[in-house]
Amino acid sequence: MVVWGVSGSGKTTVATQLGELMSWEVLDADDFHPTSNVEKMRAGIPLTDADRKPWLDILAEQLNARLQRKQSAVVACSALKQRYRTHLNVDPAQMAFVHLQGNFELIAQRLAKREHQYMNNSLLQSQFDALEPAPEGYAVGIEQPVADICAQICSKLGLAVWASD
Repeated sequence: MVVWGVSGSGKTTVATQLGELMSWEVLDADDFHPTSNVEKMRAGIPLTDADRKPWLDILAEQLNARLQRKQSAVVACSALKQRYRTHLNVDPAQMAFVHLQGNFELIAQRLAKREHQYMNNSLLQSQFDALEPAPEGYAVGIEQPVADICAQICSKLGLAVWASD
């Protein structure tokens, strides 16, 4: 599963919660950026499609490797453009995409309250500018508590959550 959206939409938080609920591995796509991408983002320079290509290749390889091993995983990834999601959709029969949606003002407020390892808050507008709606997958609003978001995702995708004792 790929949980996607702009920076500050809650991708990592939701992916982590889903991973815990489902006992799935959680991958944060930010951990796979080449150093050159990290440096650009820290400097407030938006990434180009050419910058993102090697990063998307690595993520697709990571997803494919897990599918080949029959391991489930949830990936927190911006995947703002349709072609990025297509690149990550290594097996459409087994992949699910969940878009965390929120308006610019709400997400800007969230970003103002947090510090990210390299995401410069000035890049938020460029992320909204790059954002392309998804004909595939499922969208959920981020205005609600994380537990409710996860419950909606699990229900929509037909995922059974097992409570631990």
